[in-house]
Amino acid sequence: MSCIRFNTPAQRQAMRDHRPAMLTAEEAAALHPAPEFTESKLRRLRLLAADPNPKIREAVASGYNTPEDLFAALANDPDEGVRGCVAKNEATPCDILRSLADDRSETVRGWVAVNYSVPADVMAKLAKDRSRTVRSLVKWKAQLADEEGAAQRSPAEPALRP
Repeated sequence: MSCIRFNTPAQRQAMRDHRPAMLTAEEAAALHPAPEFTESKLRRLRLLAADPNPKIREAVASGYNTPEDLFAALANDPDEGVRGCVAKNEATPCDILRSLADDRSETVRGWVAVNYSVPADVMAKLAKDRSRTVRSLVKWKAQLADEEGAAQRSPAEPALRP
């Protein structure tokens, strides 16, 4: 005897008719709002940023609500992973990303290169980086931007060539 179950067309239609509706991202966010960012949460972030465990500091460096002074402190952290989390966080201020573009770690500079919040002057600097990997990441990101731009242009609009 087979354990495979075959549904009739009527049963399949009934399942389609009674499936739950999917929420949009906005509807889901409205139903489950993020808690308010309070002074006590800020105090906790400050304590966690000084934790001896680098993974805890990485979590702070990855936070959207991390204040600028903590980003600045964590950008100088001795642990490469912590600096990398600062470098890839799109909430990191541009001036801190500029400083991380000179980081001794190729990995950190690579994270700066792929961060979508990096200013154009930093990307130009990283395009000339001593690391082939970093230069490749800059080139890859530029290709993605070109492809996205081409997809957004209408067919009647010609591509601009330098």
